[in-house]
Amino acid sequence: MKMKTALTIAGSDCSGGAGIQADVKTMTMNGVYAMSAITALTAQNTTGVQAIQESTPDFLKQQLDAIFEDIYPDAVKIGMVASSELIRVIADRLRYYDAKNVVIDPVMVATSGSALMKNDAVQTLIEELLPVSTLVTPNIPEAQVLSGLTIETKEDMVTAAKQIGDNYHCAVLLKGGHSINDANDLLYANEKLVWFEGKRIDNPNTHGTGCTLSSAIASNLAKGFPLAESVQRAKEYISGALAAMLDLGEGSGPMNHAFDLQEEYAKEVR
Repeated sequence: MKMKTALTIAGSDCSGGAGIQADVKTMTMNGVYAMSAITALTAQNTTGVQAIQESTPDFLKQQLDAIFEDIYPDAVKIGMVASSELIRVIADRLRYYDAKNVVIDPVMVATSGSALMKNDAVQTLIEELLPVSTLVTPNIPEAQVLSGLTIETKEDMVTAAKQIGDNYHCAVLLKGGHSINDANDLLYANEKLVWFEGKRIDNPNTHGTGCTLSSAIASNLAKGFPLAESVQRAKEYISGALAAMLDLGEGSGPMNHAFDLQEEYAKEVR
């Protein structure tokens, strides 16, 4: 049986908790062959981002061409892309190769609060990438930027999700974990609303949770699961990792290191 494949287009996190490293771990644990195209190198850890070194647009294009021309991905996850020039390259290549199952995690600010996207890049992402995506997975602050609305209630989440989805013709998974509710997420797809209930888990090791969720969704889409079921399976996966309460030691260690120790759980959700 041919193994399904997934591509992550994102920045590298040298601490291993988010970005490309988290994506590859998650995709592997969810039973697909993981590939990567790196948009930037970062010097970061769970406390913040110290420096960012972007790939050149031409080098990013060469990475994408090398992947699509050899091992065509069954799904694509897009994470940190800091500049308009890189976003345009990604959008162009996705259209050229008619990429399928494109999941965008619009990484604007890191969990630590560090900015990861230039101001002009946000508009380029809206205009160029959202229209070619299958699903976009904003948290509350990101959804406020994408919709231009203030989100303070569940009703606001519904309004914002509909506005983003209808304006840019993509499905939206609006993550409510920041402050609105008890980690309940809202999926808006094909003019239908589906709530995914979640229980807030008191675990400080949350560095990279957004990367992990979107990568798990992409992995399940690559394996042929419908969108709503892919979201449900991804939420179960990440909830299981958080509930394990695994830690590396001092401070707020990268949550994704927990996945290295959870092979039995990963087998269950495959």
